[in-house]
Amino acid sequence: MSVTVDHVRDVILRDGTTLRLRPPVAEDEDGLLAFFGGLSDASIYSRFHGFPSVTAELVTPVLDPDWDERGALIGTLGERVVAVANYVRLRDPSSAEVAFTVADEIQGQGVGTRLLEQLADLAGDAGIESFVAEVMSSNRPMLRVFEDAGFSVTRVLEPGGVEVRLSIVPTGEYRERVDERDHVGVVASLQPFFSPRTVAVVGASKRRGSIGGELFRDVLEAGFEGIAYPVNLRGEPVAGVRSYARVSEIPDAVDLAVICVAGEHVLEAAEDALGAGTKALCVISAGFAEIGPEGVARQDQLLAMARAHGARLVGPNCLGIDVTRPHLNATFAPRAFPPGNVAVSSQSGALGLALLEAADARGVGVSAFVSIGNKADVSSNDLLEYWEDDPDTALVLLYLESFGNPRKFGRLARRVARRKPILALKGGRTGAGARASQSHTAALAGSESAVDALFHQAGVIRADTLEELVDVAALLSTQPLPRGRRVALITNAGGLGILAADACEAVGLELPALSEETRQALAVLMPGEASLANPIDMLGSATEETFAAVLPHVLRDPGIDSVIVLFVPPVVATAADVAEGVVRAAEAADVPDKPLLGVFVTREGTPAALLREPRRVAAFPYPESAARALGRAVERAEWLREPAGRAPELDRIDEEAGRAVVERALESVSEAWLGPADVRDLLMAYGVPVVPERVADSVDDAASAAAALGYPVVVKTAEGGVHKSDKGLLELDVESEDAVREAVARIGPPVILQPMVRGGAELLAGVVQDPVFGPLVAFGPGGTFAELIGQAQFRIAPLTDTDAEELVKTGKAGRLVAGFRGAPPSDAAALEDVVVRLSRLAEDLPEVAELDLNPVMGLPEGCIAVDARIRVRRTEPVLLTKTW
Repeated sequence: MSVTVDHVRDVILRDGTTLRLRPPVAEDEDGLLAFFGGLSDASIYSRFHGFPSVTAELVTPVLDPDWDERGALIGTLGERVVAVANYVRLRDPSSAEVAFTVADEIQGQGVGTRLLEQLADLAGDAGIESFVAEVMSSNRPMLRVFEDAGFSVTRVLEPGGVEVRLSIVPTGEYRERVDERDHVGVVASLQPFFSPRTVAVVGASKRRGSIGGELFRDVLEAGFEGIAYPVNLRGEPVAGVRSYARVSEIPDAVDLAVICVAGEHVLEAAEDALGAGTKALCVISAGFAEIGPEGVARQDQLLAMARAHGARLVGPNCLGIDVTRPHLNATFAPRAFPPGNVAVSSQSGALGLALLEAADARGVGVSAFVSIGNKADVSSNDLLEYWEDDPDTALVLLYLESFGNPRKFGRLARRVARRKPILALKGGRTGAGARASQSHTAALAGSESAVDALFHQAGVIRADTLEELVDVAALLSTQPLPRGRRVALITNAGGLGILAADACEAVGLELPALSEETRQALAVLMPGEASLANPIDMLGSATEETFAAVLPHVLRDPGIDSVIVLFVPPVVATAADVAEGVVRAAEAADVPDKPLLGVFVTREGTPAALLREPRRVAAFPYPESAARALGRAVERAEWLREPAGRAPELDRIDEEAGRAVVERALESVSEAWLGPADVRDLLMAYGVPVVPERVADSVDDAASAAAALGYPVVVKTAEGGVHKSDKGLLELDVESEDAVREAVARIGPPVILQPMVRGGAELLAGVVQDPVFGPLVAFGPGGTFAELIGQAQFRIAPLTDTDAEELVKTGKAGRLVAGFRGAPPSDAAALEDVVVRLSRLAEDLPEVAELDLNPVMGLPEGCIAVDARIRVRRTEPVLLTKTW
């Protein structure tokens, strides 16, 4: 294994400091000697079990690791080596001896644990399964590192020491430990952005209209609770505030530096701020990755500079950051935004502004707004980590254009969404285009299938439009979640009620009849011509008092989960009066666990502006908007009621046999369709049930094979990757030797013969590797009309038992599995087992680019794949330097 950029890893420590880990090269000899020479006697003795001479012989074994017999990583802050870890493979090739050392002044920050994590990951790529370490009994810190890492650990006491053996094969528990460490570190690292005591705006000119100057004035006008410093080359005061020429000249420590200089001057400004101890940079300036190769190189330099100083970076090419609690508006938006409980992350600065303006018009306030721009460092994943525990944030809103680490996003969002709603708008829905492929699975996996699957599994509410995003935010930031889908409509206009009823039905909401008690109460309050059905039509004569009298009874109806009040101004009432009556009635009804939505179709003002207490009633301009938002809220409530799911335990898995099939197929080519024997071997290695079959190279062989299998049989081409039915290379229900010979003569040998399977639902199960999201598992209607019928559903691997059950039991495929039009139901548990096994196969073998089981016959007892196609291709590792 050669040393590549994939061996460079950035990690985050307990105190929020970032640290770059990389393999040591020959030029690091002096740095390593200085590192070991600077260790305390206690550290030297614990590491080497004695006091060796700090000479070249001590460091040479870790330089230029080959990653087969030797592996090593050093941690650097600036040019200084502050940590080193290495392994040496033992005679047992699955084991390696490991050791690490950390500079005295940064011990206790989790450096050793991070070194161990990354070294174990790289050792695993070399085929090493366990680490062994000889540790002195008195070296409690090192023993604690091994115990806290999350690996399975065994300890053997020996004279004078302890032998520690770690199984470094990642487990679910290990992944959880890593995620916990990431969370603590990320939250600490982002504190300077969200709670800065001092802010410097670099490039803050006194000239009005300049970005830096206006941004600094925005900081002042928002009433920032800390100290703000303008920085410009001439040191000229800005808005009456003393300026400095450089951040390093400011007498106070600067927590956050906002850089607004021309792109070519950013590196100089950043180096000055970082050298002065600033741990948070927000780079507004453009001229980076968005402009091409030159900008990419500059952005890489900027990130490397931040990492060398253990700092974090928002941007570059961003709008800035606005945080309500410290009254920080470090953006060049025209004004600060009203406070609220919604945190916003936007990859687009301009769209972020439009989003905030729309939210403000709806009465939705923000706890924080972060424009992440090119997201060279701080991403939506980081912000989710921070907002998960932020007491000021009740809801997270994301505008995304791309994913840096979608698997991390999925794990993180699934955890956060259990506590706080996450709403997302994904740009670029149609940009990727369809995949060119021969498999049904890949053809059905459109460009957005992976995004939909990711959001669904993580519990993220995906909005289709900016309007819907704001509508759902307005509802979820003010209202409780509905207990069910039952909605009551109250209106003073029958036509508006009908539109609302149609909109509710379109999103799966129900309009049940009111209880008899409620109907009797309403009959007393409304004219005889009014409707007591649902929608409740109070007629155009309804006044503020009518709304206020009727609403409490409907809210208290035990058969109603949510209420939508709809109003069009007649002659007898104004929208403002009715809005006041609705709020007053809601307060009097005292039913805080039911969402209450108000639709005010009026020119008197925005619906939100009409409400004295917008947190009691979520206001909307149109019935369709209200129904759509309520439908999303119902989906979230149902998602929360579902079990979280767990990774199923599988038997009959032979990963080694499966990998041998793939490696054999790719021995001399970069991609290939597997032949029948390899397809069968690979599926059987993962316990996927397949129909018995024989391959025949001649007409006579086919006749013999059919006799052995028993009639009727299926005859089809043995050519890999072919749509057999499309090309007429398939013959079903062949019942005699003559018919077999005729079919083989027409199709042409070699052919596959199988017994005919009858009596089950024809289904499709498959896998396709997405270049960004990894393996997608598909399940849907199968047979010759799989693509025409469509409706296959996708989930991102690995699947939980809940994911598998949803795939099999919902959608059109779920109707087939349940027994469509009198057909006997299929064995759902057996089908769920198949999709979980495909998930595991795709995780273990990323070289499996496409896999089709079509059809899989869902039988009353069990299931069986009767046709399969598999394409394999060589893969390139995804290079992610950022590890959290």
